[in-house]
Amino acid sequence: MIPPANSLVKYEVPKAKSTFDSAAQAQGGDRPTTVSPMKTKAAAAETQKLKETDEILSAILPPREWQENGQLWSQSVSSTPATRLEVIGLKEQLDQRIQQREARETGICPVRRDLYSQCFDELIRQVTIECAERGLLLLRVRDEIKMTLQAYQTLYESSVAFGMRKALQAEQGKSDMRARITDLEESVKQQEKTVMDWKNKYEALEKREAERRVADQAKHAEEMDFLKRTNQQLKVQLEGIIAPAKK
Repeated sequence: MIPPANSLVKYEVPKAKSTFDSAAQAQGGDRPTTVSPMKTKAAAAETQKLKETDEILSAILPPREWQENGQLWSQSVSSTPATRLEVIGLKEQLDQRIQQREARETGICPVRRDLYSQCFDELIRQVTIECAERGLLLLRVRDEIKMTLQAYQTLYESSVAFGMRKALQAEQGKSDMRARITDLEESVKQQEKTVMDWKNKYEALEKREAERRVADQAKHAEEMDFLKRTNQQLKVQLEGIIAPAKK
């Protein structure tokens, strides 16, 4: 027989029960316990109290069931009160299990959390046997702690998923920005080429205009010289005509 993994919670000796008996119990339920007339009221009250404690323990820590070679086995939590030595042994077992399973001392560690959860369940079992009300109150505390841890775990997973989405979006944004930068750099190169072409055209045009101005100035100077010479000749001829007439 291979029972479930060892736990810090104290269980009774495993009991075998057939599948037929299990189905019959599930359909018919528990048979009513008949109290012998010979029992006293105190004994009957004690029996009822033990029965209620067992029911509460079964509700808090359900029996473990497994099947081995076609046989159904069940193991309920122990209803025997714990002694001081057993509590000390529980502490020692907790420390030993932490070392054996190499649980981390700090930070988030599922192994350490599982072991402390088992230890807390065992403490609930011990307290419930002594006082069912305190056990139920500790059960509420345990469930609240689990709900809080589950909420933190969900929040952590959501934050990790959100961070991954943001990282992917940022990476996608980087790719888009790189593509845009490449396009802008290509556009700048085209614009610089256009500017250079217009600059060359402007310099060529300015050079032609300068040459034209020089040519025009030279032509104008030649025309002025020609007109001056012509004017001087005409002046000499006119003076030659006028001078004999005065005599």
